[in-house]
Amino acid sequence: MATDSPASLLHLLSISLPIIQAPMAGVSSPAMAAAVSNHGGLGSLGVGAMNAAKACEAIAQFRALSTGPLNVNVFVHQPARNDERKQAAWIGRLSPQFQHTNAKPPTALHEIYTSFLVDDDMLAMLVEEKPKVVSFHFGLPRPDQVDALHAAAIVLLATATNVQEAIALQAAGIDAIVAQGYEAGGHRGVFDPDGEDSMLGTFALTRLLVDALHVPVIAAGSIMDGAGIAAALRLGASAAQLGTAFVGTDESLADEGYRERLFSDAAHHTRMTRVISGRPARCLANAFTAWGSSVPDEAVPDYPIAYDAGKALHAAAKAVGQSGYGAQWAGQGAPLARALSTQALMHALKSEWERAST
Repeated sequence: MATDSPASLLHLLSISLPIIQAPMAGVSSPAMAAAVSNHGGLGSLGVGAMNAAKACEAIAQFRALSTGPLNVNVFVHQPARNDERKQAAWIGRLSPQFQHTNAKPPTALHEIYTSFLVDDDMLAMLVEEKPKVVSFHFGLPRPDQVDALHAAAIVLLATATNVQEAIALQAAGIDAIVAQGYEAGGHRGVFDPDGEDSMLGTFALTRLLVDALHVPVIAAGSIMDGAGIAAALRLGASAAQLGTAFVGTDESLADEGYRERLFSDAAHHTRMTRVISGRPARCLANAFTAWGSSVPDEAVPDYPIAYDAGKALHAAAKAVGQSGYGAQWAGQGAPLARALSTQALMHALKSEWERAST
């Protein structure tokens, strides 16, 4: 059973509020992360889509705005399998969608992101820059990576979607586990995207992990306000991680089409899909998710090769004024999103959490 109190995790992370802003690659900005950290929470940057140099620039931008703690999140997926026949078939399947945008599909697809598992430049940069926290998504880092980051006095977090993943992370030396419920927005943190997904909800998973682990548990998945934070802590979590709640903030990198859809009826109809990126991810209902509803999982190329096609389609659609092909990630709590500055949202979350905790 998890033995650390919420206060001990807050001390470990150097924060005063049990609020972690999710590290949403392509959405969270240095300005967003800085505003969170400046107001008592843990600001985060998702650098899974960056190389080491770009990630270092983002860290520098954060540090120009805040002296608070920073969480840098990396992806530890298995490198993609290059199946040229499958990728060619995928281009062919997507061709009619490109025709709708008056664009031609790419002639080939590529592995556009490098997994942290094989990115020693990213490891060296993180050891040099020493952010307060490094977090992992999609699996286990290498033992030598854990050792190097711990030697640099970096706190390590990682995502689990079931008890087995969490126990493996704890055994690997991870300091606290993010319990990602099935209702969470964005990419599922499952270690094996082709394996069976138990689809545990946030609160059930949180209770299971609190019972099974001796490291702190962080609840994540459609927690949108202070009442949700308070509920997660009552169930034994030491903090809550919020992502969708920050998508509509002023500092978010979400584009206009993404924001419009977030504050529309689409927020009530999120869909889990792998056609956008190659891995299961929860997205606002849009043209891409509607098209993908009839596509079998086995037809989709590996992550992030499929994402190469998805990004090309989104760019083509956006060029002709269509916003329905973007990676508009959001959790099931999306209808509760608010259009505020990050600072104002942090003030609101703190006030709501304090009221709900009395």
